[in-house]
Amino acid sequence: MTTPYKLPRPEAFNYQIAEKNTHLLVMQNDRGMTVAISDFGARIVSLLIPDKHGDPTDVVLGFDSIQAYLQANEPYHGATIGRFANRIANGRFTIGNETFQTEPNNGPNALHGGAKGFHNQIWDSRTVANKQVDFYYVSADGEEGFPGKLSVMVKYRLTDDNELIISYRAETDKPTVVNLTNHAFFNLNGEGSGDVLDHLLQINADHYLPVNDHQIPTGVVASVDSTVFDFRQPKAIGQDIAQSNEQLANGNGGYDHNYVINPQQRPGEHPIATVYAPQTGIRLEVCTSEPGIQFYSGNFLNGSDRGKRGRPYEKYGAFCLETQHFPDSPNQQDFPSTLLVPGHVFQTETKYRFSVDKPIFESS
Repeated sequence: MTTPYKLPRPEAFNYQIAEKNTHLLVMQNDRGMTVAISDFGARIVSLLIPDKHGDPTDVVLGFDSIQAYLQANEPYHGATIGRFANRIANGRFTIGNETFQTEPNNGPNALHGGAKGFHNQIWDSRTVANKQVDFYYVSADGEEGFPGKLSVMVKYRLTDDNELIISYRAETDKPTVVNLTNHAFFNLNGEGSGDVLDHLLQINADHYLPVNDHQIPTGVVASVDSTVFDFRQPKAIGQDIAQSNEQLANGNGGYDHNYVINPQQRPGEHPIATVYAPQTGIRLEVCTSEPGIQFYSGNFLNGSDRGKRGRPYEKYGAFCLETQHFPDSPNQQDFPSTLLVPGHVFQTETKYRFSVDKPIFESS
């Protein structure tokens, strides 16, 4: 018998880390969509959406207690990522004439803000009615090697159109680099229900960034035309994933690459990526004001983590669509700048829109 999806128990998230209390916060709209978020990492813990049969389906990987998050092999499930999402080569970058060092935590690279990045922090929170939660965090000058005191707000809003809108805002007192995203692992068949290779994916991008064997962009902005990276027309995630391809090999046997969003697709309501699961009929559209999106096909999941229903998270058991500025941008002058200076405000927004009431790809 299939185990039904349900929210974790809130009391399993009442914990204390570094003298700060953690909680599970729940938002629900009028159409049966429910989102549970923790102030540990300002992360999405569960996202329940009715499938084509009306059955609630949890489409986000995660765990049923704070202790499980602390012990997990994969630390980024659903978390807010910062100060710098994705990779910085050798953990080193320069601002003006000064060089800064973030300790590598991903081979030679600094990944997702370092080992004590935003995903491992306890955020302050404020609930607005039952459809909005605001999170606040102040990153100290020098935290994980990044300069400047950075004051960050992340706002989660749930609409009655089944949209989860994430807004980011940051200010600094010294020049620094900033790249914020959310690291939700999605499986539209339901978390722990096997791989996502049957999901149909479309990405409105003509170019992507090839990477070296340490997954750092080479600096080339390559056309997706006639490559396995071409998702301009919908195709199954698994259609080309087993092909012999150097770039897929560099991603540990799958996709882990930044796509350059076509400028006409942002900002606005037009989705820059769409995913559809034929099994459940659930469709996800992603809209963003960011210039890039990292498509990751769960290549480093290995079954060592067991999710909310006790099922292992195997390779290809989820996909991520991380809206962002480009990886290693501080070291690559031709990429959109991630520099933030005093007096300026970093602001960006990403929208995850869910539906089951229309075909995946409607003709225009």
